[in-house]
Amino acid sequence: MTLTIDLGILLALACAFASNLAFFYKYRGANAVAKVRVSHPLRSAIALYSSRWFALGMAIAVGSWGLHVAALALAPMSVVQVSLAAGVVFIAVMAERMFGFEVGPRQWLGLMLTATGLVMLGLTAPAMHGAHAHFSQAAMISFEATLFGLGGLLIMGPRMGGPVEHHGVMLGAAAGILFGVSDTAIKALTGISGAHGLLALALSPWLLVALSASVVAFYASARGLQDGQAVPVIAVTGTAANIAGIAGGIVVFGDPMAGSPLGVTLQALAFVLVVVAAALMPAPLRAAGSAAAA
Repeated sequence: MTLTIDLGILLALACAFASNLAFFYKYRGANAVAKVRVSHPLRSAIALYSSRWFALGMAIAVGSWGLHVAALALAPMSVVQVSLAAGVVFIAVMAERMFGFEVGPRQWLGLMLTATGLVMLGLTAPAMHGAHAHFSQAAMISFEATLFGLGGLLIMGPRMGGPVEHHGVMLGAAAGILFGVSDTAIKALTGISGAHGLLALALSPWLLVALSASVVAFYASARGLQDGQAVPVIAVTGTAANIAGIAGGIVVFGDPMAGSPLGVTLQALAFVLVVVAAALMPAPLRAAGSAAAA
């Protein structure tokens, strides 16, 4: 089973790279078309897909989603999400090397903290067997409803007087949380399909939850990329999704923490380091060239 979990981690890392590449292309495409309007969802979707850059980003995102589903089927959710946290590293490197953004000392500190946190998690994680897809219905309902509510509040933030300069980041955070809702539901569906077959999966209410969360997250993410700077919005989106996913793995699916007091302390510190590192990344960045060129 260890080999299976290792393969899940590798798939999650590949997903992180592809997902962030997709976000950068979607950023370029979203800013070449009219603003996304909640009152005109179909018109907004057509406008977004009329941009070849956005369409390319979505195509890559579909591939990364497939990698994510495969990773969730092979490894515990919290392990997958911590592996996805390495995406913060990819954001900085890709932003600087491929898209012309300058990454400052604060961002590189975030990279070191992320690497340290991931190593600590790897060293302190207890042996796990299987994909940990069993869950409590009560815990699942409470967790998903809470995240849906929080995501909704963040989406409404700009309409409730939130600072204009924070609109993109707020929508990015909402999208990330809702992606976390979808990821948690997908993880549950992998267990349902494995235990009861594809018909049970198709009839499960968690399929509707996963689809609904994904659709709302799609629009929130696109508008966030239009309203905010690329790197902060992408980083906050990924961070929110990672935190939601890690929490879902522990709260809903019972992914274990370390067994010894020292292990628990180190693992808790590792989670804190990953979260702090992710929080450092969205600091304002300036493109080496024109922001419009991104």
